[in-house]
Amino acid sequence: MIDFVFFLEIIPVLLAGLPLTLQLTAASMGIGFLLALLLALAQQGNNRIVVWPIRAFVAVFRGTPLLVQIFLIYYGLGQFRPWLQSIGIWSLFREPYWCAIVALSLNEAAYGSEILRGAIKSVPRGLVEAATASGMSKLLTLRLIILPLALRQAIPNYSNEIILMVKGTSVASIITLMEVTGIAQDLISQTYRAVEVFVAAGALYLTLNFAIISALNALETRLTPYRARA
Repeated sequence: MIDFVFFLEIIPVLLAGLPLTLQLTAASMGIGFLLALLLALAQQGNNRIVVWPIRAFVAVFRGTPLLVQIFLIYYGLGQFRPWLQSIGIWSLFREPYWCAIVALSLNEAAYGSEILRGAIKSVPRGLVEAATASGMSKLLTLRLIILPLALRQAIPNYSNEIILMVKGTSVASIITLMEVTGIAQDLISQTYRAVEVFVAAGALYLTLNFAIISALNALETRLTPYRARA
C-alpha cells in the first residue's frame, strides 16, 4: 500500500529538482529550434553537398537512443581532451550540465528539422509564386510568407516535441544531474520506497506536461483560429 503521509512529504523534495528540469527543457528547446530551423532551410535547396550531411546527421540522432548520445558526449569526448583544450571548449564538455544541454539540443535539432522541413514544404506554392510576382525578394518572401505559415503548421507537432523533451530530461540524471528523476533516484537509495517516490515523480511530470499542453493549445487557438472554428 502507498504511504500517503510519506508521499506528501517527498513532494517538496522532488520540487527542488523542477527548476533544473525546466532549465534543461527551455535551453535545449531554444537551441534545438534554432539549429532545426537552419537545417530545415538548408535542405530546401538541391545541393547534395549540403543536403546529404544534414540527412546523415538527422538519421544518426533520430536512429539512436538519447541515453547513448548523452553517454558518448559526456564520457566519449574525454578521449579528445587535448584537442578540445587546444580550441578552448574543454571547460564546456567537462561539466555534466552542458553535456546534457548539447545532447538534448542536438537530438531536438534532428527531430525539429524534419518537422520544420515538412511544414515549409506544406506552404502552398501559389502563395510563394504570388509573392514573387508582386516583386518580393526571396528573403522577404521567406520572412513574411513562408516562415509564418510554416511555424503555424508546425505548432501541433512541436507541442509533442516539447512534451517529449520534458520527459527526455530525466535521462540527464544518469550523468549526475539532480533534476526531478535524479532526486527521485537518490530518495529511493535512501528509503527503498520506489513506489511512492516514482508515483510522486510521475505526478510532477504529468502536472507539468498538462500545464504545457494547455498553454500550447491556447497559443495554437490564437494563431490558427480557423482550426478552432472547424
